[in-house]
Amino acid sequence: MAAAEARVAIVTGAARGIGSAVAQRLAKDGLAVAVVDLDEKSCESTVTAITSGGGRAIAVGADVSDEVAVQQAVERIVAELGSPTVLVNNAGILRDNLLFKMTVSDWDAVMSVHLRGAFLMTKAVQKHMVDAGFGRVVNLSSTSALGNRGQANYSAAKAGMQGFTKTLAIELGKFGVTANAIAPGFIATEMTAATAARVGMDFDEFKKLAAKEIPVGRVGVPDDIAHTASFLVSEGAGFVSGQVIYVAGGPKD
Repeated sequence: MAAAEARVAIVTGAARGIGSAVAQRLAKDGLAVAVVDLDEKSCESTVTAITSGGGRAIAVGADVSDEVAVQQAVERIVAELGSPTVLVNNAGILRDNLLFKMTVSDWDAVMSVHLRGAFLMTKAVQKHMVDAGFGRVVNLSSTSALGNRGQANYSAAKAGMQGFTKTLAIELGKFGVTANAIAPGFIATEMTAATAARVGMDFDEFKKLAAKEIPVGRVGVPDDIAHTASFLVSEGAGFVSGQVIYVAGGPKD
């Protein structure tokens, strides 16, 4: 794909971790990438990694749960990079706690970023995909969608992402748009490090214990998710839609 014909991708929550790895991988695949996160300055390292390798990227600060901010962000991306036809809804937060300790604000914050954010971003971008007759939506779910102690809010949000994905696939398929979800297992990121800290464990020990329960014998890394996203947004994945792919080092129910 020539530079002038490069597709434009938006990756949310792309300042670090999984989002940053996905953004960098898509740039290597030849896409221009809008690196979106709450704080625009925090996106600079991801953008620099892309541009120093010859890719094209911009940093965009936006609260994905804010309708006006999302609309303004997409308008800016269109103006600076072109019409986006690839969207990776990765932005997410944790507010873990047991149900009896979980506050309403803990619940609402997680739902707002994960579900409302994915809804607003997809609604704002889908018209560009429909107009182009080509689109790829990749939503980040989690193995926690199957249930996880201390994550009633996160688990519900990630299960919701799966239903949202399948509905998008049904509604948008006739326009050349696919929608799929990636459900990571244990991925070594700042987020899982925070979980280790919350339960009072050394992160290396936390990872070792997790690896013992994973069939492939190791925890995941952000690039494991990036490789999967790369396939799902490719031309060759045009007949894959409405699927939830568990990238967890083994089978999940």
